This record gives sequence, C-alpha cells and structure tokens, in this order.
Amino acid sequence: MKDWTGNHSALFANLGASNHTEQQREVNDYYATNPKAISRLLHQKQLPHVIYECACGEGHLSEELKKHGHEVISTDLIDRGYGTGGIDFLKVDKLKEDCTCILTNPPYKFTLEFIEHSLELLPESGEAIFLLNVNNLAGKTRFERLYSKGCLKEVFLFPDRIACAKNGDFASVSSSAVNYAWFVFAKGYLGTTKLHWIE
Repeated sequence: MKDWTGNHSALFANLGASNHTEQQREVNDYYATNPKAISRLLHQKQLPHVIYECACGEGHLSEELKKHGHEVISTDLIDRGYGTGGIDFLKVDKLKEDCTCILTNPPYKFTLEFIEHSLELLPESGEAIFLLNVNNLAGKTRFERLYSKGCLKEVFLFPDRIACAKNGDFASVSSSAVNYAWFVFAKGYLGTTKLHWIE
C-alpha cells in the first residue's frame, strides 16, 4: 500500500506556497477544496452527468456537484463520514459503466499516479479533471509521462487564488499563496492544449 503520510514543509517553502510552510502537511494530505472552485468551473464547462470523486474528503466538491444535478460517486482512502471510506483509488480496477469523468483535488504526493490511473480506467475520450497547482505544468517527469502524449486537453486557470483548507477547516484560512487551475486530461486526446480563464 502507498505511504499516504504528508511530506515536509520545506518543499512548499521552495514552491512559494506560504499557506503550507508554517507546519507539516496534514498526515493524510487532506486539504479540502472551496466549493466555489467547482461552481465556477461549471459556468464555463459542461460536465457529464455521472462523476467519480475519488478523493472526496468531507464532500465539499461532491455536494456542490450534486447541487448542480450531477450523480456523484464519492470515495476516499480515509473515512471522514462522507461517501465510502477505505477505498484506495490507485487499486480501483473499474468504473461504473456509465461513468466517463473522474474529478477531484488529488493528494499532492500522488498527483501523477492519480492522473495516470484515471486515464487507465476511463473509456476513450473520458476526462480526468483535477484541481492542481499551476506548477504542475512544468517538470521533466510530468512532461515525459503525460504532456508529451497529448492528453492535456484544457486548463481552466483562476485569476484569483482558491483556498484549500487543512483538515477542512476553512475558518482558519485567510488567503492562499498557491495558484490553482482545473486540468482536464482526456483519454486519447492528441490535440492542442487550450487555456481558459475562469471568471
């Protein structure tokens, strides 16, 4: 099984992510996403009806998707009282038959593995939509394993900063030093990556 423990804060200091530098990462890499992140995306991109949220936490994204009429399958490695706990996404071997979209804010340590596994599970043209630090656009390993294959279809960039809260405690988050974007990976896509600004 993967070691899901968080990594050292020095990494985030180097990345300029000051909201992560004062203390160690949450032990299971749980940083809840502000629901506004998905509601704003839905104003610009139409998503399939059935969505698999494979790192659902306490359901911040899943509940917002449901408010917009989506059927959401919600799982997480840790049981936080929402969805189905105890599910290691990297060991999931098949999707619900009518599911063509995986959407989540993945654990930082295993972002690349989550993307690759999503593309393995999805049917042709299915989309893996992940909220990621824009720094994920760079990196030799990511380029060789992902971007050189043309699977990055779209990037929806927030001009402002979306806050993610350690352990889901949004009351303790005043601002964010991380620039986030929704990365849309499409299985079999070979075209040009399109950049959109989220209003």
